Amino acid sequence: MSAHAAPSPAPGPPPTDPVKVMASWAYLRVLLLCVVLGVPIALACFFFVALQQALADAVWQSLPRQLGYGRAPWWWPLPTLMLAGLILAPIVTRMPGRGGHLPVKGLGGPPIGPRELPGVALSAVATLPLGVVLGPEAPLMALGSGLALLAVHRLRMRADPLAGAILATAGSTAAISTIFGGPLVAAVLVLESAVIAGMPQIFLRLLPCLLASAAGALVFTGFGDWTGLRTGALGLPTVPPDVRPDAGDFLWGIPVAVVIAVLVVLARKVGSLTAAWTSRRTARRTVICAFAVGCCLTSYALLTGRSPMEAALSGQRALGLLAADPAQWPVDALVAMLLCKGLAWGLCLGAMRGGPIFPSIMLGATAALICNSLPGFGTTPALACGMAAAAGAVTGLPLSSSLLGALVLGGDSHRQTPLMVTAAVVAVVVARILQGRARRPAQEGGAR
Repeated sequence: MSAHAAPSPAPGPPPTDPVKVMASWAYLRVLLLCVVLGVPIALACFFFVALQQALADAVWQSLPRQLGYGRAPWWWPLPTLMLAGLILAPIVTRMPGRGGHLPVKGLGGPPIGPRELPGVALSAVATLPLGVVLGPEAPLMALGSGLALLAVHRLRMRADPLAGAILATAGSTAAISTIFGGPLVAAVLVLESAVIAGMPQIFLRLLPCLLASAAGALVFTGFGDWTGLRTGALGLPTVPPDVRPDAGDFLWGIPVAVVIAVLVVLARKVGSLTAAWTSRRTARRTVICAFAVGCCLTSYALLTGRSPMEAALSGQRALGLLAADPAQWPVDALVAMLLCKGLAWGLCLGAMRGGPIFPSIMLGATAALICNSLPGFGTTPALACGMAAAAGAVTGLPLSSSLLGALVLGGDSHRQTPLMVTAAVVAVVVARILQGRARRPAQEGGAR
């Protein structure tokens, strides 16, 4: 058998010199546009998040009280999640963009165009407050990139693909900086994702992302103080006592990070199976999956006697309550939270629309606190380890996950940083190994 040399690839255009591009008037115009666009994108995201938070409060607190309940009763998630499925079904089957990408596929998909914006916004605002176990980060990124591309179309910049890509990335960064409390975490998350994906011109995208997210975060914070509206930014209102991790925390933290990575991979497997199942007869099966999520949340309330709201939604509020007073959560309630919310999260990953990060942080903290009774494993190190490991396993981004953990812990983050970095790296490596092994048999089966 003779061997044939592979043909040499056709010569492509010479690589762009970043220094020359940065010195050009076109790039300076893009930088100015990023600052200008960061303001309206932040305002749009402000009202988007504020409306979503107000609707969630109305569904899970005000309405039960008006009906004579002190809190949401155990059966409350059944009608709310059924309604979420009924609302989402026509969006994913008939509207352009199908309401956004499936969260099991990652934090964000390709930039959306102006035609897809209404479906993404409607699916998030109308379904997430009803108890869907997903966060707002993915819809915010989609809205930010969509609004930026809308500006590109209006300004007739479609002939410059690099400018369009930079503005779309900057729009996404400006959008999610509003819930991450500042530009650094948002910029690092977007750019670390770009580095792993092999996206070209990384350095040229850095400055626009930072400028847009800084302008957006500044406007978002100032407007929030002026209006007094709650937007539920990521962070703990009360942090645990500050302690320095010792050798015992690291000895327990590494295997706990491995366990959390395994649990995240299992939940993503549930999401992949759910996505495959809902790819046919999508409308009907989306409603069925939404009702199944409601059953998971109801099971948590029945098993623990606690409010189903603790297991519903993205978990930001429940995480604050958990961190403020872990002693109020017995181990059986934490186990029920991990199982019921974890299964609900897996179903939502494959059938609903939203972001995967916020619920994973809550589940990671829950799993770590279950192990908190182990000798030598402190409460604050357990929280830090669990949140960073879960975020790392979901995103595959160890640096961004460590920064997220530091953002959530606030004043306690400095001492916990080495443990968070270690947990995030371990979780990323374990998750990638497990996902690679899961893909290999599928590829071999397809080859046959």
